[in-house]
Amino acid sequence: MSALIAVVALIVAVGACGRESAGPQAVREGADAAKFADEIRQRISTDAMMSHLQKLQDIADAHGGNRAAGEPGYDASVDYVAGALRDKGFDVQTPEFEVRVFKGENGTVTSGGASLVAMPLQFTIGTKPEGLTAPLVPARPGDAPGCAATDYDGLPVQGAVVLVDRGTCPFAQKMANAVARGAVGVIIANSVDEKEMGGTLGEDTDVLVPVVSVSKADGAALRAKPEQVTIKISAETREFKSRNVVAQTKTGATDNVVMVGAHLDSVPEGPGINDNGSGVAAVLETALQMGAEPDVRNAVRFGFWGAEELGLVGSANYIETLDVEELKDIALYLNFDMLASPNPGYFTYDGDQSAPRTRNDSAPRVPEGSAGIERLLVEYLASADKESQDTSFDGRSDYDAFTLAGIPSGGLFAGAEEKMSAEQAKLWDGKADEPFDPNYHKDTDTIEHIDRTALGIQGAGVGYVAAFYAQDQGGRNGMPDRADRTRHVVAPS
Repeated sequence: MSALIAVVALIVAVGACGRESAGPQAVREGADAAKFADEIRQRISTDAMMSHLQKLQDIADAHGGNRAAGEPGYDASVDYVAGALRDKGFDVQTPEFEVRVFKGENGTVTSGGASLVAMPLQFTIGTKPEGLTAPLVPARPGDAPGCAATDYDGLPVQGAVVLVDRGTCPFAQKMANAVARGAVGVIIANSVDEKEMGGTLGEDTDVLVPVVSVSKADGAALRAKPEQVTIKISAETREFKSRNVVAQTKTGATDNVVMVGAHLDSVPEGPGINDNGSGVAAVLETALQMGAEPDVRNAVRFGFWGAEELGLVGSANYIETLDVEELKDIALYLNFDMLASPNPGYFTYDGDQSAPRTRNDSAPRVPEGSAGIERLLVEYLASADKESQDTSFDGRSDYDAFTLAGIPSGGLFAGAEEKMSAEQAKLWDGKADEPFDPNYHKDTDTIEHIDRTALGIQGAGVGYVAAFYAQDQGGRNGMPDRADRTRHVVAPS
């Protein structure tokens, strides 16, 4: 599950699976669907999923302790998953995409002996270790400070660090105008009172000088007494290629696809066996047990996403390559991220929006059909003697691009860094006031900390719900017919 890191994905090559129809639009027979779903459910064993997790653990152990995007362990993970699918007869694609990752740490602006906190703007360059020292020249205040090059007329900007207020125009424009007059650095002063000011220069900006932000109060102090300043900031932007893994059954209607996905990468800090080896193991085993040519009415497409931990990049890249017709071909998306937390919960994504919200909560994107997915998953968990609770569509996993495109989505989740409540501990026989996964994004996210019971229940649930919709997309838990689907092309950000 992703944390917030500044990333931009640039498309190099990606192939959506073919959309030629393999037959008429889905025949809807719920009884047959339930029978098939239960057959697939029974085939998905905990031991088989643990075997996949052991392979991923071995890969991490052999490659510096992680399977992070851009690292050898991730490439080995791609090869393992793609090889297992090919061995089962699937035609497998591993489309590449480019990732641009910004990493920066708070630094300082020193002036007159006072050291002020400075935040790097995304995609800025850093300074040398000794910092950048130059005279400070404040831009003239106004309604659009620094938004025109003429704002610096008559000011000694050449070789100076410019101080300019936030507001009106993009940060990149303020930077470019100062640099055009010879500035060697830029400090953006916040225009409102807040602890920190985020901001980006943009992924396509040619950044030539360090650009940092300071608080409104610190900006006022610098403006009141402009003198020589020293900026020290650590920042870098790394670019590399990564891959998704995509495979689709050779049977079933390809204009009514069931898509099932899990992110394949870990964080750099650890092997990522729960996050998200557990989802990978369940989705992979579902594909292997279903096979490349199952007797299904609707095709099933499996996606293993790269660079999720860097901002959901692989899944977003995939969606960005699809046109409206290709998006309509995907009837629904099922996402599985963290299924075997050591102190597990049994959550379903809140497709019916029944979870309480406060007045200040923003409503998430929940396309029509998502409520049916949640109901089917709730019914499945009940059949496994587990009462479910809602988890929000909060944008922290790969469903995000699919819901943005209008594709109904749902999935299971065992919990991350949040603590289990007393009520939940009673419900699930867990440990109250302890995190669902105390190893989240740590080097201790290893196979030894997988909860086998949760993996068995939720992993089999992956197979159940995927198989059910492969046969039946009608009824109360069904999806809109293709002709009635609303989809939105998603442009690269």
